[in-house]
Amino acid sequence: MAEGTSRGKGGFEGRTALVTGGARGIGRGIAERLAGLGAEVHVLDREPGPPAGGIRFHAVDIADGQAVTAAVTALPSPPLLLVNNAGITRDRSLVKMSDDEWDSVIEVNLTGAFHVLRAVAPGMIAAGYGRIVNVVSINGLRGKFGQANYAASKAGLVGLTKTAARELGPKGVTVNAVAPGMVLTEMTLALAEEFRQRALDESVLKRLPEVEDIAAAVLFLLSDAARMITGEVIRVDAGQYI
Repeated sequence: MAEGTSRGKGGFEGRTALVTGGARGIGRGIAERLAGLGAEVHVLDREPGPPAGGIRFHAVDIADGQAVTAAVTALPSPPLLLVNNAGITRDRSLVKMSDDEWDSVIEVNLTGAFHVLRAVAPGMIAAGYGRIVNVVSINGLRGKFGQANYAASKAGLVGLTKTAARELGPKGVTVNAVAPGMVLTEMTLALAEEFRQRALDESVLKRLPEVEDIAAAVLFLLSDAARMITGEVIRVDAGQYI
């Protein structure tokens, strides 16, 4: 079956997908949805998540470019679907932030995404087909007090998304980004209520997105229904940032 044509009921049968940071949270939700729709899913994460059918975990620190290249090369087939979701936070005000807090966030969130994108791009170019979605953040678009490192990393990832879209578009590869606001994950549900309330107050829908809402946007951009969309950033934030 030629790439770009209908792939049956599930939509991703026969395609290999790579998801970073897929052991838990948003990445886990995306990986499970892809597996449920027929994709062969591989997850790169520092630690494996709970066992799941159709998902294979690989212990890889994406800040290590050589480790990423080795892991991608060892996959049974080149991934034609990529979700760069891995991300960390080390929140602190700008004047109090250490070099390590700055460097570690940039290395994972931005440099790590570059490492993975660079590793998978040759296989997509050879196939004449690929779908890449980078998970950014509304705070990379608007800034956020105490998140200079995180906001800068996600803003950089927006720039990487648009540049990759220009470079890879002629090869049949689309590159887009999804920018969540605060999402109701296990991590955010463990925060003090006041933090969720601030986000809720910003939201025009007066609800906060769940993992499923982010996964739905990502899967749309990975699908052939979005074949004419590239270089875009879709916010999924219940109207926190308009």
